Amino acid sequence: MPLTEPHDDHSSAEEPVVGAHEAGESPSAPPEPEPTLPEPVRQRIVALTAAVLPGLAADEVPVPLRRVAKFAPNRRARLGAPAIAAQLAADPLFRQRVTARVLADAGDLGAAVVEGTAPAAADPVEVAALAYLARPRGWRELIEASGAAVRAEADSAVVAELVREAEQRATRAEHDRAVARVEAEKLRDELARVREELGQLREEARQLARTLRETQARERKATEMLATERGRAARAAADADAELRRARARLAEAEAAAGVARVSAKEARSVDEAKLWLLLETIGQAAVGLRRELALDPVEKLPADFVADAFADQSAATPAGAAARARDTDDPARLDQLLALPKAHLVVDGYNVTKRGFGEMSLEQQRKRLISGLGGIAAQTGDEVTVVFDGAERIHGLPPTPRGVRVLFSRKGETADELIRRLVRAEPAGRPVVVVSSDREVADGVRRHGAYPLGADSLLRRLARS
Repeated sequence: MPLTEPHDDHSSAEEPVVGAHEAGESPSAPPEPEPTLPEPVRQRIVALTAAVLPGLAADEVPVPLRRVAKFAPNRRARLGAPAIAAQLAADPLFRQRVTARVLADAGDLGAAVVEGTAPAAADPVEVAALAYLARPRGWRELIEASGAAVRAEADSAVVAELVREAEQRATRAEHDRAVARVEAEKLRDELARVREELGQLREEARQLARTLRETQARERKATEMLATERGRAARAAADADAELRRARARLAEAEAAAGVARVSAKEARSVDEAKLWLLLETIGQAAVGLRRELALDPVEKLPADFVADAFADQSAATPAGAAARARDTDDPARLDQLLALPKAHLVVDGYNVTKRGFGEMSLEQQRKRLISGLGGIAAQTGDEVTVVFDGAERIHGLPPTPRGVRVLFSRKGETADELIRRLVRAEPAGRPVVVVSSDREVADGVRRHGAYPLGADSLLRRLARS
């Protein structure tokens, strides 16, 4: 921005202390307007003023610049430039004080500028800045000469930059020509190689065409042979279809015969079941009559009661005829059939069933739910029911035992599986004993002693229906 000087009648009295007025200027003449400064000159004037600003006394610094004087040196000229420029143009006394210090620092160059001359080797920007501050005779001409020199330097720099860019473009063009020559040589070599490969490909194409003709001839022969074989295959397929129809006819006849045989077997099985029921009924009535004839007392304790009271000192051998009553089945409906047998004894592996059916409950709730359900089965069927739990001692807090249900806990050193096997061994041969457990080892053990092993799911489904 240009530095301007206020137009007032008293400005001539406040010129710098260099002892001279501007050339051609009289005290009564109005002041001339501030010249337009080149940007480098303006920046140099602000920098010189900012450098001497902290050295002035506090009362010599104008109020608008007192805050700027406190700035750091690198920020003073940059941030305070507008205020410094305005104050230099508006306050001749302040400019005079700044000029005195700047000229003292400039030495011989400052003295030469005050005299109105400038060394030829001096920096034109520095000369113009000192001339603006000191304002000797002819200072405007010095500023104009400095502006011309600055512009000439700028033009010279532009010309030098253009020359440098032209030289660089010439260098790049020369390099590009050299690269192009190298690429052209590579392309010529590549063209020669491609031509050679093209000749080889043409020879290979001729060989492939000859091979193709031979392959087509073989294909025609194969097509003729294939048509012949298809005719044979069609005749064989027709023969096979005829044989298949005959086989289907024979199969239909066999299925019809098998249906007749199944009907006959079903009728025979019904007759046999009726005879067996009649035989069992006759044996049951005979047993009742024999017990009445022999005046036998009614039995108060069952075999399982003896197992619950004490360990049975029996041989590990399977009793004779025990295997005769062993029947293995996974059908859940089989439980109802077995419980319908006379004097059936249902033995339940307690925790094996509860953890499979309602394992999310506590052990106490599992035992209570199972025992209550078994009480319903005992009431419906009238059968003997025994449920066995693992436990060295009898657990307190059990619900009242329903009628017909026996609750046993294995003793110390014995598992529920061993107690179940002892219960099965204690039963007489011929009595139907049903053991409910999904433990394969338990099922295999009781099966050897003639019991009926069933999975836990069969009992859980039976309890769900109750």
